[in-house]
Amino acid sequence: MSTLTVSYAEGLRDRLTDPEQAANYLSAALDEGDSEVFLLALRDVAEARGMSEVARTAQLNRENLYRMLSSQGNPRLSSLRSLLEGVGLRLSVEVAPA
Repeated sequence: MSTLTVSYAEGLRDRLTDPEQAANYLSAALDEGDSEVFLLALRDVAEARGMSEVARTAQLNRENLYRMLSSQGNPRLSSLRSLLEGVGLRLSVEVAPA
């Protein structure tokens, strides 16, 4: 009897194609309070959707997208908004718990 195994990376990629799962994943990364963690999570989401497709949808240059999501990336708010919209998400602000 054979056992089907899926690597963590494959399973994550599959889950991140679901907008709800992607939003939860990014929210958890934001909760860490480290911008590098958030950029890595955002890169995971973009890779799950396909970087070329995300770049096209977000109207961003693919090379700039990779640079923006690198460990040295420091995306502008407008680029971040475009990228999130390119993966079917958006930024929002909420009241912090007291």
